[in-house]
Amino acid sequence: VQLQASGGGLVQAGGSLTLSCAASGRIASGRHMAWFRQAPGKGREFVAAINKSGSSPAYADSVKGRFTISRDNAENTVNLVMNRLQPEDTAVYYCAATHRDSDFTLDQRYYDYWGQGTLVTVSS
Repeated sequence: VQLQASGGGLVQAGGSLTLSCAASGRIASGRHMAWFRQAPGKGREFVAAINKSGSSPAYADSVKGRFTISRDNAENTVNLVMNRLQPEDTAVYYCAATHRDSDFTLDQRYYDYWGQGTLVTVSS
């Protein structure tokens, strides 16, 4: 069971990036998926999540209206489109998946599978 995150990079404030998370096998199918981030010197925090069917995205208040999470179960991918990026969005971004029997949650403690992280740096 593997998750591979990609798409990070350096961008100026106000710019955009799209992160992608590719899941091995059928990991994405039947699992809730989410993105979390960890800024330098801080704990990991919730960014966005999407339920199994893709019908119910959820966002942290800090990114609502700027970020969009989506999934393609046929392709086993989850994307995070990030617009109007700000320096405070600088962090390592991780994709994660729940156990198949889990309820939809924003709590990272219930996400059992994690990607390796991709660094997003936003310059002012």
